[in-house]
Amino acid sequence: MSNNAKKIELSIIIPCLNEEKTLASCIKKAAAFLDKHNIAGEVIVADNGSTDGSLDIAVEEKVILVHVPFQGYGSAIQGGINAAHGIYVIMGDADESYDFSSLKPFVDKLRDGYDLVMGNRFQGGIDKGAMPVLHRYLGNPVLSGIGRMFFHSPIGDFHCGLRAFRKESIVKLGLKTTGMEFASEMVVKATLNHLKITEVPTTLRPDGRDRPPHLNSWSDGWRHLRFLLLYSPRWLFLYPGICMAVLGIVLLFALSVKSQRIFGVTFDIHTMVYASALTILGMQAIMFALFAKVFAVTNKLVPYNDKVISYVTKFTLEKGLLIGLVLILAGMMGSVYAILAWKGDSFGSLVPTSMMRVVIPSSTSIITGAQCILASFFLSVLGLVRK
Repeated sequence: MSNNAKKIELSIIIPCLNEEKTLASCIKKAAAFLDKHNIAGEVIVADNGSTDGSLDIAVEEKVILVHVPFQGYGSAIQGGINAAHGIYVIMGDADESYDFSSLKPFVDKLRDGYDLVMGNRFQGGIDKGAMPVLHRYLGNPVLSGIGRMFFHSPIGDFHCGLRAFRKESIVKLGLKTTGMEFASEMVVKATLNHLKITEVPTTLRPDGRDRPPHLNSWSDGWRHLRFLLLYSPRWLFLYPGICMAVLGIVLLFALSVKSQRIFGVTFDIHTMVYASALTILGMQAIMFALFAKVFAVTNKLVPYNDKVISYVTKFTLEKGLLIGLVLILAGMMGSVYAILAWKGDSFGSLVPTSMMRVVIPSSTSIITGAQCILASFFLSVLGLVRK
């Protein structure tokens, strides 16, 4: 393996944390693959604080050893990428669950011009005992399905640990996560930036370690899901907000006329209170979707989006203020009507079932109008940052 950076085509990165039982075998297979296919390459062990014999093994095998001081799977991979000299990079776990001697399909796809080549274990096969039942039939399919739905990604296996990529393309993505969610971040950002992505079938074998894996099913699964949600304000805020707001408004209008009986159940002013809360919460969620999307675009967390910026530009401060004032005025008019009715009854006790049909929608209109005004000012602040 040459150390001349100008001649390196492929860097094989193996993240490592106490993998003395399987590391040597992975290194030997990776080196043999490079020699067999006459590929100018290097093997990099990105160590994340091993306390066993892993460091000695890396030194004995004469590979590039990178010490990554920051804990986490993502940190280890990032450390390896930073040290890589190759045009292309292949990363794979050090537990022998992937065969480093069978990397040719990945290299072929990279040479064909793809930026990211993902392994797909569900296409290539999962040996008995290689993947926990919970991961195989729930965790991976659900999270990968959410990723495809949220981001229209072509990838069927978001979390495969064996993947290859053009180094320059991935570095430009500015990947930031440090834990297991790094696997999702790479796929999501590659998709959002319209990189050329494909998959190749990959076989997953039982790992050869004599200890439990570093992966924590529930906490790491939550980290993946959290990342997918945070990078999709539409699904986290916008769509739930629209559903809540529409349902709340429909209920408010229906119940402001009279009580409604549905399937033998009577809905009245008490339901209106919850409908008001649903409307306000929905409007707040919609505004959060706008804030999150503009912030993400402004701070380059996601690619620049002409549509988003166009909508924000059209939705000027003045328009937002006008909409907010109209809503507040409508609410005030309803409130004045209620006060006059109260005055007509000598400011005595009123019949709740009739008066609350005016008061609840009026107060809701005032609150949502104020929300709209405040949101307009905040969007203008984000616009100033963008300019």
